[in-house]
Amino acid sequence: MKPSAAASKSILVALLTLGCSPPLVAPFVTQPPPSKLPPTPAGGTHRHYHREECPAQRWPSSSCLAATVAADMDALASAGIGFDDLAAQASARQAARTRKLASATSKENTRTDLFRMKKFHHVEFYCGDATAAASRFVWGLGMKLVAKSDQSTGNAQHASYVVQSNDLRFVCTAPYSLATTPTTERGAGDRRDPSSRAVEVGESSVSPLPGFDPAAAHEFFRRHGLAGRAIGIEVEDAAHAYEQCIEHCGSDGSNASVRRPTRVTDVDGRGGATISEVRAYGDVVLRFISFEPESKIVGEGDVGGDKHGGDGGRFEGAFLPNFVDIEGEEAREDFGLQRADHIVGNVWDMLKQGEYITSMTGMHEFAEFAAADVGTVDSGLNSIVLASNNEMVLLPLNEPTFGTAKKSQIQTFLEQNDGPGLQHIALKTNDIFRTMRLMRANTGLGGFEFMEPPGAAYYRDVPRRIPSLTEDQLQQLEELGLLADKDEDDGVLFQVFTKPVGDRPTLFFEIIQRIGCAFEATDGDNEGDRGVFGPVGDDGRARGDSSRVEEGELLQRGGCGGFGLGNFKALFESIEKYESTLATGMDA
Repeated sequence: MKPSAAASKSILVALLTLGCSPPLVAPFVTQPPPSKLPPTPAGGTHRHYHREECPAQRWPSSSCLAATVAADMDALASAGIGFDDLAAQASARQAARTRKLASATSKENTRTDLFRMKKFHHVEFYCGDATAAASRFVWGLGMKLVAKSDQSTGNAQHASYVVQSNDLRFVCTAPYSLATTPTTERGAGDRRDPSSRAVEVGESSVSPLPGFDPAAAHEFFRRHGLAGRAIGIEVEDAAHAYEQCIEHCGSDGSNASVRRPTRVTDVDGRGGATISEVRAYGDVVLRFISFEPESKIVGEGDVGGDKHGGDGGRFEGAFLPNFVDIEGEEAREDFGLQRADHIVGNVWDMLKQGEYITSMTGMHEFAEFAAADVGTVDSGLNSIVLASNNEMVLLPLNEPTFGTAKKSQIQTFLEQNDGPGLQHIALKTNDIFRTMRLMRANTGLGGFEFMEPPGAAYYRDVPRRIPSLTEDQLQQLEELGLLADKDEDDGVLFQVFTKPVGDRPTLFFEIIQRIGCAFEATDGDNEGDRGVFGPVGDDGRARGDSSRVEEGELLQRGGCGGFGLGNFKALFESIEKYESTLATGMDA
């Protein structure tokens, strides 16, 4: 089943926005000469040659960029370049690569970050009903509603609800009707008295999220459904992080820019934060957040003068400035989810996208997996894992492979998501057996379903592959349908995957536990130089994440146990079986 014209159009738009300095068309499409490009149906002009038509000048807004990309796409469609052409040329591009992938994990940590990344702070999802989405996460993942911003708090642009479990935070955001949404940003004074809103725009607005675009949020949801929009990363200095990304991502850094550094000051005097954004892949952004009271100078074009301080100190609140904390929430049982371990994106060209992110951030390649090792006879993928210096921020990237009996699950995602996007989030627990029992107890009550477990032969082979596991662990693995793997350092990984979160077969969750890989802490571990995953107990489990550690304390290496290379075949077979029940056009 071929995608509709509208779906192909959306995929092309996503492809056109890839990279710091994207060409007129996707890198694996032969570009027609300018004279051969027909006029667009809407009379638009082509971004590559007429960038001055974009009124946002150096810092194009998301709506302006979408309009110019759509104009480019219309020209391509008129030129007869469709989805099948893109897939065919992507396949040819892979075959022509000089670099050949080889499955390898735990590559050398080159510590090349261009700015200090601390950890994942949150993931924001755009959706149609923020209340329903947040409630699903509360019920299915054992999270708690901790903060909100909606009409009741003075936000006329969107409803956002923040749910949290330990250091794991999700933000569910749904835009209000465009008929009633303010068309210009206003300052935020006393949220109880809208007439008092008179502070400088850029420090805060009717939305606590700088630069929120209701029209773009509506369009995002129309194209992608419930999907990840922003990967929030806590950094030492969000202004410096932005500056480095723009400086190192190519000659036209404005294409990477989404939101220049903005100092957001809390109207209740709880401090402030600096927030900036750059493009990641598709419509997904990297959102940098720093909570220190002052940031370094951004340079020419700096927002806010020489520094972004003046708010009285580090922000003290449940989430971000101008979100209202929720107190007195009814106590719910914590399912034990600690934080986001890694966040995975699906893209058309993994190496190009990886080069874009590494050049922009300095992240190093942690691991890579070749299709021959991770696929089945029916489908496959290639994958690389990018990591920060402390390996607390892990960003795997997947691409589809071609020439198999069935479409790669990655190609199915790209079609169903209308382009590149956030595929899944791995949620780390310190006791996966307890977490899974609690999650499965809520499956039929609005929680999450899980992929079908492998057969008995898989579990009979686990003791041979991982001889360190106890009889009790082996029994619980099979009982709960979990997968197990280990890396060359004898770190052990337990994992399981949910079925898709929403109606589309796109976004899903992975539940994981990492065991082993302990090392002794030094003073440098508090500076983000090593992987700090939390203290490790006598059984090798991480006992809980900690922001500060003592010298000599046992810590766990980042990515301990790998990413389930030994389980890819079993996982693929499970996903193929599930997708065979859906009308997604699985045949290649």
